[in-house]
Amino acid sequence: MRLKLISSIVLNFIVLVSFAQNTSVTISGTVKDNVTKVALPFVNVQLKKLSDASFVTGTVSNDAGLFTLTTIKPGNYIIELSYIGYTSKKQDLFVGSSTQFLNIPTIEIQENKQLLGEVVITAQAEDVSSKMDKKTFSVDDNISQKGGSVLQAMQNLPGVTVQDGKVNLRGSDKIVVLIDGKQSALTGFGSQTGLDNLPASAIDRIEIINNPSAKYDANGNAGIINIIYKKEKQEGFNGKFGLTTGLGALWEKQANYPTIRPQYQATPKINPSLSLNYRKNKVNLFFNGDYLYTETLNKNEFVERTYDNGDIVFQQLKRNRNTTFLTSKAGLDYNLNANNVFTVSGLFGTEKIIDNGDQPFFKDNLNNRYRLWQFLEDELKTTAVGSVIYQHKFKEPGNVLNAGFNYTFHRENEQYFFDNILSSSTGRDAFKLLSDESVYDFNVDYIKPLKYGRFETGLKFRRRNIPTNMQFFPGLNSPIDANAGGAATYSETIPAVYGTYIVETNKYEAEVGLRLEYFNLDYFVNPNHPTYKSNGNSYTQPFPNLRLAYKINDANKISVFYNRRVDRPNEVDIRIFPKYDDAEIIKVGNPALRPQFTNSVELGFKTSWTKGYFYSAAYHRFANGTITRIGSTVAGSNIIYNIFQNAGKSYNSGFEVVFAQKPTSWYDFNLNLNIYRNQINAFTVQNLYPKPNVFSAAQDNIISGNLKLNQSFKMKNNLNAQLTATYLAADIIPQGKIGARFSLDLGFKKGFKNGKDELFLIATDLLNTMVINREIFGSNFKYSSKDYYETQVFRLGYSRKF
Repeated sequence: MRLKLISSIVLNFIVLVSFAQNTSVTISGTVKDNVTKVALPFVNVQLKKLSDASFVTGTVSNDAGLFTLTTIKPGNYIIELSYIGYTSKKQDLFVGSSTQFLNIPTIEIQENKQLLGEVVITAQAEDVSSKMDKKTFSVDDNISQKGGSVLQAMQNLPGVTVQDGKVNLRGSDKIVVLIDGKQSALTGFGSQTGLDNLPASAIDRIEIINNPSAKYDANGNAGIINIIYKKEKQEGFNGKFGLTTGLGALWEKQANYPTIRPQYQATPKINPSLSLNYRKNKVNLFFNGDYLYTETLNKNEFVERTYDNGDIVFQQLKRNRNTTFLTSKAGLDYNLNANNVFTVSGLFGTEKIIDNGDQPFFKDNLNNRYRLWQFLEDELKTTAVGSVIYQHKFKEPGNVLNAGFNYTFHRENEQYFFDNILSSSTGRDAFKLLSDESVYDFNVDYIKPLKYGRFETGLKFRRRNIPTNMQFFPGLNSPIDANAGGAATYSETIPAVYGTYIVETNKYEAEVGLRLEYFNLDYFVNPNHPTYKSNGNSYTQPFPNLRLAYKINDANKISVFYNRRVDRPNEVDIRIFPKYDDAEIIKVGNPALRPQFTNSVELGFKTSWTKGYFYSAAYHRFANGTITRIGSTVAGSNIIYNIFQNAGKSYNSGFEVVFAQKPTSWYDFNLNLNIYRNQINAFTVQNLYPKPNVFSAAQDNIISGNLKLNQSFKMKNNLNAQLTATYLAADIIPQGKIGARFSLDLGFKKGFKNGKDELFLIATDLLNTMVINREIFGSNFKYSSKDYYETQVFRLGYSRKF
């Protein structure tokens, strides 16, 4: 009897504990299109009581179509799903008390074809994500920069500025550019290249990630820009054809100095594009192709150099550029079954650049020309990328395994010819550079849903190898060492592992991540090089990230972020071969350059309402080993040598605001303000080339920022317009300052045949006001310049969907 009594007590205790543990249940599921089987984001999910249809709770599906409902009591319910352009769906749902986590089989909803046949429905998500970790922008919505390059499309985005052909986020160019979530030689590994020639016509959207989680590569202290190609989701065969043409440099901003060749005017642009997609049952085939030809007044800089000994030099650097860019991407998605998907894709691109330039030098006045420097640069860059991606979806919604292999080959084949025309002689320097880059990337990522969040983990391995051969043929009176050519090989190995834990409740969110990265660089140079020897470096470092968020209510949320990141020198930063920036400025790499480590913190707040939202963020970044280019001279010469160095500590603190509002059905605007303070501490470095010399700089700081206003107008007969005003305040640059700038962009877009045909007219820098003013201070010189390069371009384009 005693044994039975004890057994009964234990059994009842287990039952009571079990019941107590399961008084609330977490429900999760996935929403897909019933035809294409594509996951649907932003689907409204409501849970109602079966007895009286009263509302219990609700949510919205995420980017992967996954939704989660927490703290649900056992009982009988109705789950209701609604989505613009789709028929609402209801189904009964029983929630038992035997489990704490209920997985609903995938729910498929049907497109309402009758509704879609009568009207065109558009919906636009807020640019700033609910987590405030990224901003997402549709390229098609950016009317005032339509038909241009990816770099031009980025100029109007909040927090983004463009300087010297590079994108800056919040005052820093240390960013990583991804294509479809992966690094590519097309846009640079650990740097940014090619954005000014990559056509925006093939791009669907651009993501700006200021606070990356640990699953992303650790490099890029200012954040990540992810460029996502278009991929059609509709069933059957469809595609889009587009043609854009335009003219730039219609007016001469500043006349040439005497005795040089004319600068480009009325420069033509042409960009045909084609995208094709075929989706049927288990197969999806896709293709994107773009061709771009442009002529550009790429640079037109007027300089006054003043030396401590009283010498004054006037010069102009004019560069006429012809660019031919071809890129194509094709691939196959194959759904083996509902849980297994393979994607095979390839990308091929060629970029041909021919620069013809003139640089005259005058002493004291424009009647006394003592030198004319003319050059021809002929570059051919070829990129090929192959990718294989496998995804396995487990039975539990949101439980996913991804594995991928990516191979990139990139060749630079460049020739340079520089004619040095003096009063008594003429010399020609010639260079030939051949560089082949091979990159192997392998990654595995795993996501496991939890009761109140999820766990993500993965590993990545990269092997990168770049042999470079520079041949140098010096001419008469060349300032470059005759033995400066040769061979060098850059070899990089990076294995990394990461883990991220995310917790989400009705009020709180927390994300804690850690990435552990090993980096090894070997740089092998010709043992007979007069200045540099083989060098390299390695480290094993942790890169944590933290995100804490509090949801005040459905409309207001506050978040705190912390990140530690690194900026590793790229191959061109340590490349030992001297190269002309202009006739009297020579840039050289530095194999002794070390990584720059940066810590950043941010406090963000977002509030939303029916027709708009307000987002603000205060941020602070502090870097050690700041990478910057230092210009110095050596005794007996006016030649300036620009060499990358680690300049010590630097700081970037700022405040960003985004305010979006739709006051009427025909007008909406987006206002972005970014104010920041940049500081570079005092430093002393030694440049080794062409011979050791020491450069010192005092602490420098400036308060700068930018203001952007995007205004969109929806008029009658499917006519849309966008007016964008951009103001960039003065800022500091290495050894100097850059002046304030202003531009105004205007675009019109007209849709026909229910949006299948589109015609647009664009004018960038409408008032022709964008001029770059610089002041640079060296050890014994001052450099003041104004660059009247081509910024005003008029474009006309047409596209058709079929």
